[in-house]
Amino acid sequence: MTAVATNPDAIPARTTAEIRRSRYLAITYLVLAAFVLFYFARWSRDLGNFTFSLARPTDPSLPDLTLSTGRVTLFCGIALAVLGGYQLVRGFGRRENLVLALGLVIFIFAFLAWATGQSSLGAFSMVGMLKATIVRSVPITLGALAGVMSERVAVINIAIEGQLLAGAFVGAVVASPLTEPDDRLLLGAPLGSWVGVLAAVLVGMLLAWVLAVLAIRYVVDQIIAGVVITIFVGGLTSFLSLRWLAENSGLNQAPIYKPLGIPLLSRIPLIGPILFDHNIFVFGAFIFVALLTFLLFRTRWGLRARAVGEHPKAADTVGVNVYRTRYLNVILGGAIAGFGGAFFTLGSVGRFDENMTNGRGFIGLAAMIFGRWHPVGAMAAGLVFGFADALSQTLGILQTGIPSEFLGMAPFIVTILVVAGLVGRARPPAADGQPYVKE
Repeated sequence: MTAVATNPDAIPARTTAEIRRSRYLAITYLVLAAFVLFYFARWSRDLGNFTFSLARPTDPSLPDLTLSTGRVTLFCGIALAVLGGYQLVRGFGRRENLVLALGLVIFIFAFLAWATGQSSLGAFSMVGMLKATIVRSVPITLGALAGVMSERVAVINIAIEGQLLAGAFVGAVVASPLTEPDDRLLLGAPLGSWVGVLAAVLVGMLLAWVLAVLAIRYVVDQIIAGVVITIFVGGLTSFLSLRWLAENSGLNQAPIYKPLGIPLLSRIPLIGPILFDHNIFVFGAFIFVALLTFLLFRTRWGLRARAVGEHPKAADTVGVNVYRTRYLNVILGGAIAGFGGAFFTLGSVGRFDENMTNGRGFIGLAAMIFGRWHPVGAMAAGLVFGFADALSQTLGILQTGIPSEFLGMAPFIVTILVVAGLVGRARPPAADGQPYVKE
C-alpha cells in the first residue's frame, strides 16, 4: 500500500454555494458600476466641483477637500467595474467580504459626490456625518451586544426592541422629576439622570428575566416569547405616553448627557471630534465591546458560556450549571439593552416619544448576525447600520430631491441585504434556540 502525499497548504475546493455567491458579488459590482457610469457620471459632467469639509466650523485646522464631481464619479465607476471583472474571472477568495466593503464605500463615495455636486449647498461636513455615524450606531451596537450575550448561551432574544423601548421610557420618567437646572454635573449629567439610567438598566433586566423564565423554565418557544414581550412593551408605553405623559409634561423633560471630550485626544484633527468627543453612552458602548470580548474569549466564565451555547449536555456533564449560566447571560444582556434604551431619551433627545426606538432592536439582531455573534463584529455591523442612518440624514440636508420616506428606508434596506446573506453565511451557536431539559 502506498501512502498518498497531501499538501497541507492546498486551498480547499469551493462549495457550490460559495461559487454562486462569488458570481452574485461580481454581478453586484458590475450593476453598481453601470449605475455609477451611466447615471452619476453622465449627469455629473456639468456639475463642477464639490466640497467635503474635513474640520469642524469651530476648529478649521484642516483644509476642505474640493474635487471634480464628474471625474470622481467616473473613477468610482471604473473602479467598481474592475472589481466586478476580477471577481468574475478569478475571485478574491477569503478577502471577498473586505472587497465587498471596499466596493460599497466606493459606490457611496460616488453617490455623495453626485448628491453634493447637484445640491445647492455644494458641500457637506464629512466630520459631522462620521460623528453622526458613531452616535447613531450606539443603540444598534448595544442591542446587538444584548443579543450576543443571550445567543452565546443558546437563548434567542427577540425582545431586544421591547427592552430598548422600556429603557427609554423608564429612563425619561425617572430622571425628569429628579433633576433641577442648577444640579451639579457628574460625567456630563446631574445625579438624577444617573438614577434614570439605573432604572432603565433594571427594567431591561426585569424583561430579560421574564424572557428567561418563559424560555428556560417553562420551555416556551423563544421567538414567540420575545415577540410577546416586545408587543406588550410597545402597547404599554404607547398607552402611558398618550394618557399619562401627555398630561404630566414635567415627567417627560429629562436632561441630556453632555459630550465629554477626552483631554488631548479630542483635539486631534479629524479623528478627535469623531471618536473622542461624545457622551457617556457612546464611550459606554466602546467599553462594553472591549469588556465582553475579554470576558467571553479570555475567561473561564466565557468558556463555560460558549460551551453552554454549543453543547449544553456536554457542559452539564463536566459540572457547568446550564440553567444558571443561561439565566445570568440573558439578564446581563437585558441590562445592556436597558442601557441602550436610555440613550434614546437621556443621551439624545431628552424626552420619550411613542415607538421612538423605530425598530432599532430588530436591526441590532441583524447586526449580531452580521457580526457573527462576536462583540467586535457586532460593533462593526452597528457602525455599518449607523452609517446608513447618518447617510439618509445627510442626503436630507443636501436636498437631493429623494423623498424622505425613501431616505428613511436606508437602514432597513441594509438589514435586508445582511439577513439575505450578501455578506456570507454566519454560523450561530450549535444549540441556539434549542431548550435544554436536564435528564
